[in-house]
Parts: sequence; C-alpha cells; structure tokens
Amino acid sequence: MKANVISVLSFITLRCIAIIFILQVFKLCRVSLQLSTPRSFSVDYRSDCFRKDGKEFRYISGSIHYNRIPRVYWKDRLLKMYMAGLNAIQTYVPWNYHEESPGRYSFSGDRDLEYFLQLAQDIGLLVILRPGPYICAEWDMGGLPAWLLNKKNIVLRSSDPDYIAAVDKWMGKLLPMLKPHLYQNGGPIISVQVENEYGSYFACDYNYLRHLTKLFRSHLGEEVVLFTTDGAGLQYLKCGSIQDLYATVDFGPGANVTAAFEAQRHAEPHGPLVNSEFYTGWLDHWGSPHSVVSSAAVAKALNKILATGANVNLYMFIGGTNFGYWNGANSPYGSQPTSYDYDAPLTEAGDLTEKYFAIREVIKMYRKIPEGPVPPTTPKYAYGAVGMKKLQTISDALEKLSFSGPVKSMYPQTFTDLNQAFGYVLYRTTLPVTCSKPTPLSSPLNGIHDRAYVSVDGVAVGILERNKALTVNVTGTAGSQVEILVENMGRINYGKDINDFKGLVSNLTLETETLTGWTMYSLSIDDAVSQGLLGGKQPPPTDPPQPAPLSLPAFYGGSFIIPDGIPDLPQDTYIKLKNAKCRSWFGPQVTLFVPANILSTAAPNNVTVLELEEAPCGSGPCTVEFTDTPVLNGPVTSHDKQDWGLFAKEDLL
Repeated sequence: MKANVISVLSFITLRCIAIIFILQVFKLCRVSLQLSTPRSFSVDYRSDCFRKDGKEFRYISGSIHYNRIPRVYWKDRLLKMYMAGLNAIQTYVPWNYHEESPGRYSFSGDRDLEYFLQLAQDIGLLVILRPGPYICAEWDMGGLPAWLLNKKNIVLRSSDPDYIAAVDKWMGKLLPMLKPHLYQNGGPIISVQVENEYGSYFACDYNYLRHLTKLFRSHLGEEVVLFTTDGAGLQYLKCGSIQDLYATVDFGPGANVTAAFEAQRHAEPHGPLVNSEFYTGWLDHWGSPHSVVSSAAVAKALNKILATGANVNLYMFIGGTNFGYWNGANSPYGSQPTSYDYDAPLTEAGDLTEKYFAIREVIKMYRKIPEGPVPPTTPKYAYGAVGMKKLQTISDALEKLSFSGPVKSMYPQTFTDLNQAFGYVLYRTTLPVTCSKPTPLSSPLNGIHDRAYVSVDGVAVGILERNKALTVNVTGTAGSQVEILVENMGRINYGKDINDFKGLVSNLTLETETLTGWTMYSLSIDDAVSQGLLGGKQPPPTDPPQPAPLSLPAFYGGSFIIPDGIPDLPQDTYIKLKNAKCRSWFGPQVTLFVPANILSTAAPNNVTVLELEEAPCGSGPCTVEFTDTPVLNGPVTSHDKQDWGLFAKEDLL
C-alpha cells in the first residue's frame, strides 16, 4: 500500500515536472519567436508608405529640442506631446552644444541625449533624429562649432578637407552612441536625417552628401532609413537630394499642399509623402514684431496634409528657450531673441494653448488619442520686485572678468583668434592725436560684429552696430584711452554667410588713420558671476550722475527670498527688466523665462544684470520684477522693423 502511494506520488510529481518543462519550453519558444522576428522600419516604394514591423505605418510627429528645455521638464513636455495624439517626436543634435571646444564632449545633465531618447521611448514615442552636422534651427551657426573658423578659409558644409576631418571625428563619437537607440536595435529612432535643407546652400556639393551617406551607413548600418529635408520646390530638391537618401519636403500653412507634394514626387516618384517641417508658427527677430499664426490656419492645413495620407512633423510643437548665448541670426544680419516660443502649440514654458487643442482635434480624426487627462500647464508665480544696486562697471571689474589676461596686437583680433566663442570682448587702444572737435571713429568695412559700446577716458560716447551704425564722433587728447566693448549677438545660422566671425573683424579708423596698438580682453562673465566675483567692495557713494544718453556698461545685483508657507514653491516665473535696455532695446521680447529648477527655497536667489546702455533705474529706485505672465510681443522700434515674412526661408539666402 505504501509502495503504491509512493508510486502514485512519483507519477504525479513526474507529470508536474513534465508540465512545467513543457511550459518553460513554450515560453522559450515564444521568446525565440519574438527574437526571430526582428523589429524593422523601412520605406515601401511599391505601396508608397513606411512599414514598421512589416505593417503599414504613418507618423504624426512634433519637434522638440532637448537643448532648449531644462532636463527636469523633458518628461512633462513629452507627455503633453503624447497626449496630443503624436506617435513620434523629431529633434536636432547641435554639434556645438556637445563639443564646445575640440575633443571635449559633454553628454550629461541638460545635454544627456541618450536619457532624452530613452525617456521618449518609455512614454511611447518614436524618434526622428536630425544629427546634422549642420542643423539650422535658429541656433548659433546652425549647430556648427565656432572653432571650425580657426581655419579661416574653411568652406563649411562642403568637401573641404578641414571640414570633413572635423565632421568625421564628431560623427565617430556621436553615431556609435546612437546606434543602440535605433528602432531595429530595440530603441525609438525610426529614421535619421543627413545634413539639413542642403538644397538652400550655395555649395551644391554632391560629393559631400555622398560622403555623409557613407559615413552614416558605416556607423549605423544598412537598415536605418536615412532621409533629407528641403523646401518644397524643385530648385531646393535639385541640390538637396541624392539617390541613396529618401527626399522629404517642408512647408507651412500658406503652401499649396498638392503642389508641395508634387515637388517631392519629382525627387521620389514612389514612397511615402512626408512634410518634415510643417510650420505651426515662425521665428522672431529683435526689432521685428512677434510672429503669430492662427490656430485655425494651422488646423486647416494639417487636416489637408493628413487627408492625403502623408506623414507629417509639426515644427515646432514646443519651441523652448535659447538659454545663454545659443540664439542664431539671419542675413541681412538680424539676431534672434532668447525666447524660441515660435507661437507653437506648447508655449516656451510648456503651457497648453488653443492651438494645442485644435491640433489634437484634427489628429483625433485620423488616429486614436491616448486616454487620460492631459498634463496641466505648469504653474507660474509672481515673486514681485527685487531691488538692485550697482556693483561695478566692466572696466572696474576687468581683472575679475578676464581670466586669461590681456592679448596685445598691432591690429584687432576676432573672437576666434582669441578663443572666445560667445559673449563679450573688450578692445582697448589710444587716440593717436588730439581730437579737440568731434572726430569720426569708424568701421569703414562694416567690421563691427555685432554691437559695440564705445567710451573715451571712461565716458560713454556712442554705439557702433553691424550694418547700421558704422561711425561715432569722439573727442580727447592724444593718448586718451578708447574702450570698445563688442557683443556677439549670435552667429548666422542659415544661408551663405554662416562663416560668421565675431568681434572687430576689420580695422577701425580715426578719420582716415587706421587705429593700431590694441589690447584685448576676453570676458568670462558667466564664470565670474557664478563664482561671486562681482560683489566685492562697493565704490564710495557719489553724487547722482547727470542725465546722459548713455552709461558705461555695468553690473547690477540684488537678491530675493522665496516666501515661506506657500505650497509648491519654487515655481516658474519671468523676469522683467524695468527701464533696462539689455538685449530688449527694440523688442519684441520683454520678459525672460526663469524655470523653477534654478531657483532655491533654502537660500537667497541672487540676480545679476549686465546693463549695457543705461542704468535700469530711471528717476526711481533700481528694480527688476518677477512676474507670472510672459511678454513676447512688446513694441518694436520703428527704424529697426524688418519684415522677415512667414514660411519663406529662401528669402533669407
């Protein structure tokens, strides 16, 4: 009896083991089956579509630039894009953001590209990547690093050996990093753009495009979809596309959708229709009105595009901010402001707009919208006025600002010569003769790049500006010290003039005599401020200065404490500089976005302002204001107005 029980138990045990074994084998077979069916993304020329994992696929994407949004807000912005109904995002990779000096790479913090890609995938978004090497994007020098200009005669975006050598080295660093994130390797990247709107560039160098194609293939493999983007016109596609790259087009709400895609069909008779940049708004320039495109116009045009069965990327879905000195410029020279709001569906600060919901309603007609609430607008807080006091002028603080010390030269040197990428350089020389009457100090070859503040013996006398103000009158005795503070307002990012040297790029004259004997100081203002070097001993009190049209460039400082007892602080805010000129001397941007992550509740928040033209006080106390409302459409000075137009990049060539 005991033996029979043992036999039965043994039989049951063996059956259980067998069942477990079969289940494990079944699971292994499923895993093996999954592994034997690789992920894929490809162009189906026969069916005029993309295919993802063998099935017909269309993307509705939106542009977001990780380099314009603080890392702490990446998830919020991506979630809002996902909840709008997008199934993909598009982003650029700015070379100069990751390699500010040759061979020194940065991919951490706000520059952590791999984290951004993984976050997009975790949320459920595919990625269309545009790694350049040139990106345009209204970004300084179109994403190309300024140190390329150390080779003064370099032909950018061409087969120039010096340029190609630098590109090969950079892509040899970047592309292997991206390869694990390709869709076929388990990542979110479904396609990769080669170069950017190359058909709008004068070089028309097919060998350059072929070299890039071979370079991208060598690092990323043969499976990844490589594509180009150009304006929707045959004149752009002629030089912008080659056989081995899938050609796409870009156009905005004002375009004829049928004609635009007919242009793409000229380059690609078969394959999916793609608008890689459908403009939801437009860029701004200092001195021109804020660009606005109606929600109705965007929604109507988007519906027309989607009705054709085309793939589309909304440029921009969120614009963000050109923090620091990263803004670009266009030619004839017009610099772009700090805000890259773009009148996009999500504002610079990630706020929901009418345009967001209008676009969402259109997308809902073509694909299922994710269920659940849309993440709310990030709260803002008005911290109020902050008292400011004058710290030091640029000249007074020169030893603290110029870490590298003076450089002497017979003739003025450019920022590139001085290894100064951004910001400011102070140029000093002396008057060679006595000027008892106002005497013209001039830049006869338009060599002020971009704006210069001139003083003689510590008295501000005028401003020189690229293309506009090339002469100021000066007086003084022979040997009087002349100081010229030159500001780099952003390198040209589009067209034939991207070799944009900064500083005094040609000689200055006093009447007809060339000024020589220069001493130059590269200013490390950000480092000096962050290290607290500008507080120091305050100058003794003096009588208030007499009203003057200009003041010497000077620093002002103040601080504020975030109040206790208010929940959820700190919050985002905007700084408004009352009376101060700063970079907003002629509009349209009036406020600067201040994200909450740079504010502190544990210590005072220090505010430092560099005022270039006049004290930010007027007749009252010096203050700046922190407000909860942005002002991006302020008045513009009439003589600086320039109509850049909407959806017409070709006008900027």
